[in-house]
This record gives sequence, structure tokens and C-alpha cells, in this order.
Amino acid sequence: MKNTVIKFGLYALISGFLLFGLPFFLGMGVDYDYGELIGYTSMILSLLFVYFGIKHYRDKVNEGKISLGKAIAIGMLIALFSAIGVAVFDYIYTSYINPDFASEYLEYSIKKMEETLSAEEVKLKTAELTQQMEDYGSPSFMALMMFVSVMILGFIISLISGLILQRK
Repeated sequence: MKNTVIKFGLYALISGFLLFGLPFFLGMGVDYDYGELIGYTSMILSLLFVYFGIKHYRDKVNEGKISLGKAIAIGMLIALFSAIGVAVFDYIYTSYINPDFASEYLEYSIKKMEETLSAEEVKLKTAELTQQMEDYGSPSFMALMMFVSVMILGFIISLISGLILQRK
């Protein structure tokens, strides 16, 4: 199990780091309208290694058998690698590449609200968002949120993969 987790975990880590950072590596910058889509797509693509790792373990290591619990355990360990890759890139990005990310995103969010909400609602939401950014806008906290997001998606993918691949 250890070799499978390390092999597919490293694939997930590298792909999570590279895919999450691909728009920045290619000089595309931040387009907030598509940034979230790109982020979740890269997380899910890097988590495909969960399925392939579980399948590899079942077929090549464990004589064609795997329980749901073992599949979830393998999947979550592989997802841990992916989560680390995404979180590390997020931390590097918000600390060094674009340290003004939180304030820029706040400004973008306020402009979007101004298009759809009344002046009074914008004022209330702006105060609320500003407070949230002060409380939770640090690079460490944002990286932690990316880590947790990937782990939640990793659990879902591990569960689905385990249900598909389990054999007794």
C-alpha cells in the first residue's frame, strides 16, 4: 500500500501544484470570473490519481480485491498529497507572487455587488466582506482553506472510487 500511495500521491502532488499554478506559469494572471472554475478543475484533475491509485492497488498489489474502507484510506492518503501541492502553490502565490490578492479580490467582489445590489446592500456587504478579509485573508489561512477543500473533494472521489472498485 505504501508504494502505491507514494507513487500516485506524488503524481497528484505534482499535478495539483502545476495545474493550480498553470495560468500563472503561462502569464495569464488572475481572471476572477474564471479563476474559481480553473481552481476546482485543477483540484479534480489532480484527484483523478485517487481513482487510478485505488485501481492499481486492487489489480496489481492486492490480487484483484479491495474493501471500501481500504479504498477510502488509500484515496485519502493520495488526496493528502494533492492537497499539499495545491496549498503550497496557494501559499506561494498569496505570499510572494501576488501578496495583494486578498485586497484585489475584495475590490473585485465589491464591484460585482455594485452591479446587482442596492447602495445600502452594497454598504452592508462591503463591511461584512472587509471584516472577513481582515479575519481570514492571510496567506496561511487561504492555503489552509485550499487544503481543506481538496481533502473534502478527495474524500468524495475516494468514496465514489471505492464504491466503483470494491471487490471482495
